[in-house]
Amino acid sequence: MFSTAIIVFREVLEAALVVAVVLAATQGLARRSRWIVGGIAAGLLGSLLVASLTQEISMAFAGVGQELFNAAILLTAVAMLAWHNIWMSRHASQLIAHLRQVGSHVSSGQLPIYFLATAVGLAVLREGSEVVLFTQGLAAGGSESLPMLWGAIVGLGAGLVLGALIYFGLVRIPTRHLFTVTGWLILLLAAGMAASAAGYLAQAGWLPVQPPLWNSSDLLSQHSVPGEVLHVLVGYQDRPTAIQLSFYLTTLVVIAVGMSLSRQRAPSINRQNASIH
Repeated sequence: MFSTAIIVFREVLEAALVVAVVLAATQGLARRSRWIVGGIAAGLLGSLLVASLTQEISMAFAGVGQELFNAAILLTAVAMLAWHNIWMSRHASQLIAHLRQVGSHVSSGQLPIYFLATAVGLAVLREGSEVVLFTQGLAAGGSESLPMLWGAIVGLGAGLVLGALIYFGLVRIPTRHLFTVTGWLILLLAAGMAASAAGYLAQAGWLPVQPPLWNSSDLLSQHSVPGEVLHVLVGYQDRPTAIQLSFYLTTLVVIAVGMSLSRQRAPSINRQNASIH
């Protein structure tokens, strides 16, 4: 029961943190619940599909299909989050000034909230599929079904509660600062995903396997609760390699430059509002 609870808690927490940041970033936007819930539902359905194809995925590409699958999901989510942040840099001030009119922007397709819904769905898909894989491993090792079920319930509840607490903490931030805070969180979240994708590509043999640059696991283990939270929110890794660090920094720089260029090309009304705020 304890092993299942820990596994489910970790995976649910990672998905819940992504959902919490996205919900906070879309605070006040019309139809956001429909898109986010749709993304979560699509992710859960995708997890069930992955569960039914676990054997085929794992054996694909000479036995590294699961690693490549995870890397593809992470890199796709990075692209979705990057585009959202660059778009928001151009329009954030306008959204703040005209928040009550945002519904029309969403319905006309100007606001790429579907990009965030896709990122949410991919996060749920990845974490859900990992829950399936890990619990299948525990079952294969002889764990009994009923204790595993209770462990899954406890882990699910704990992960959702902690994710909800972080969401309610974010939405207490004043609106004029909310887009800035969540924009930085999404930027760091995307960089962390890119670093994790590099790790999976190395496991698959598509990138060189390197020794870690440092080991801070004694100071803060990546598998502890604080380590998990920092891993999702800012990309913390206790044993990063040079390639993972380069993926992290490259993603940070590329998105930050894109945000800066987009902000410079923003309509004059946005810059005027930005100067006010």
